Amino acid sequence: MNIDLGFQIDNPNVFIPWGIDEMELKKLLGSSLRHVTTGYYTITCESLGGMKHELGFHFEPRKNGKLNELEFFRRSYDNQKASYNEFQNHFEASFGKSTYTKEGNEGYQSHKWNINKITIVHYVFDRFGPEEHMRIKWTS
Repeated sequence: MNIDLGFQIDNPNVFIPWGIDEMELKKLLGSSLRHVTTGYYTITCESLGGMKHELGFHFEPRKNGKLNELEFFRRSYDNQKASYNEFQNHFEASFGKSTYTKEGNEGYQSHKWNINKITIVHYVFDRFGPEEHMRIKWTS
């Protein structure tokens, strides 16, 4: 996958280019796409070699914006450690070791990848308990 151009979803099998608008995203994903709020949609999918997860699509600006961020999450975090490890393993298999790693919160490391115009972050922070963040952001 050339992450500089966009993101490949395995199931459904769709390539999502960076910088598209909401109408283009709707055409690509159809009825499986859920509209959450202005400039934010989600889908249940598989990516990065079979990892099942929820995927959020963020547009900037929120109204009439362009796709610039993907958010990876789960509907349930019954096992925070297993979730963290699965996300980390799939991202390292797809994008290599993180560019920057440091000790984070709640006993988890914080990771950051810098790949040309792409920044990927993975960390856990305390927000009413541990909350995992896994995001890919594109800078045009």
